[in-house]
Amino acid sequence: MTLAAGLLLAGFSAAVSQVGLLLRHRGAVDARDVDMHRPLRSAIDLFRSKWWTIGYALAVVAYLLHVGALTLTSLSLVQVVLAGGIVLLAVIAERFFGFELGRRQWFGVVLASVGLALLALTGESRSGQDSADYSIAAMIAFEAALVGAGTALVLTYRVERMRSLLGVLLGVSAGLLFTVTHVAVKALSGKADTSVAEILGSPYLPIAVAGGIAAFFASARSLQLGTAVPVIAVTSIAGNASAIPAGIIVFGDPLGSDAVAVAVRSFAFVLVVVAAALIPAPTRAAAATRRRARSRGVPPAARRPRAA
Repeated sequence: MTLAAGLLLAGFSAAVSQVGLLLRHRGAVDARDVDMHRPLRSAIDLFRSKWWTIGYALAVVAYLLHVGALTLTSLSLVQVVLAGGIVLLAVIAERFFGFELGRRQWFGVVLASVGLALLALTGESRSGQDSADYSIAAMIAFEAALVGAGTALVLTYRVERMRSLLGVLLGVSAGLLFTVTHVAVKALSGKADTSVAEILGSPYLPIAVAGGIAAFFASARSLQLGTAVPVIAVTSIAGNASAIPAGIIVFGDPLGSDAVAVAVRSFAFVLVVVAAALIPAPTRAAAATRRRARSRGVPPAARRPRAA
């Protein structure tokens, strides 16, 4: 029952998160550019946008559901369910935000469905606080690697030839930094039966907060620089691709009880990642947007289509 409740919370978290991200993109492109040297001003500018504020409120709800799921079941299984958010992103973006999905994207949806079904059928994950046991050495090494990779991607703005990809690279960075927070929160969930003072004194709390703040600004800037669905998708891909092995390496989540189960689950992980890579290409009907702009007399510089 605990496992089922955790998966249900993770599923709701995935759905709410995708809607929130699409709304935050709409708000981010209307706000002033995020300036890493003026974080407070940038945050205020973002929250002055109605759509960013609504989207972020949904993000808070999604994160609370995520934390609830982490307290009930294993990190890797929660992230697998959240990986299904890529499928939800595609459907929601097409039906409610004006994006169009091609055959390649729907093929990715099918692959994701198959991969998630295989993972559900072969899952043997632990539940409850037993799933929060971890190796300190593996925790330090994994978190340090994520922080290093995320920071390196943020600094790619200094490389001239990489600037055209900066939105996607910042999205990947945000996904890795979100995983830093998720891993720290998962470690904290093992202290749910201890005192508040012990939780507040844990080194994982400042790690979770710092990772969340860094991911907040990296994600906001990526949404300003890139097209909505590809950026959101690569953020989710990076987050899931790093969090699933974190569950296995840091928290000892099982891959399977025998060689066949390990092979099937490994193949399923690959399917989910490949599917997520195929989906991030729904594009808005930009030509129609430009025609509407011309009919309204909007100058060319202001005709950038708002990708939801």
